[in-house]
Amino acid sequence: MLLRFARKYSNIKMVQTHVVQGYEKFQEFFKNFDSQGQKIHVLFSSPRKEDNTSWCTYCVRAWPVIDQELEKTDPNSHFVRVEVGDMPVWKDPTCPFRHDPKTKLRVLPTLMRWEGPQRLEGEQCDKADLVNMLLNEDDD
Repeated sequence: MLLRFARKYSNIKMVQTHVVQGYEKFQEFFKNFDSQGQKIHVLFSSPRKEDNTSWCTYCVRAWPVIDQELEKTDPNSHFVRVEVGDMPVWKDPTCPFRHDPKTKLRVLPTLMRWEGPQRLEGEQCDKADLVNMLLNEDDD
């Protein structure tokens, strides 16, 4: 049974996922990253533990929705999960994610199309229809 399941889904391609931790790694990642013209979506959230818990309750509610919608996303795109840090780092008014002109973060989670106007914040990130629209909308 498991072998049939593996064969059935072995040819399914998923969006290319990257995980970045902290502001310095975030800057370094995008400085060196070449998407080769493919769409890039970025989720800024609290760190995600293996048991899917975190200090950010909105992030915990959004993760399963985003994960589910990523399964429907173009496999020729990129999904970058950026962990902003622990609660004291995020709550600090000088947190660099809050002041970076490319991120302008106000709340967690924030899901955005990199270098585009498409953006979901906070509770919007646990609405499957909104997440699907952001992930699959054309740039036209």
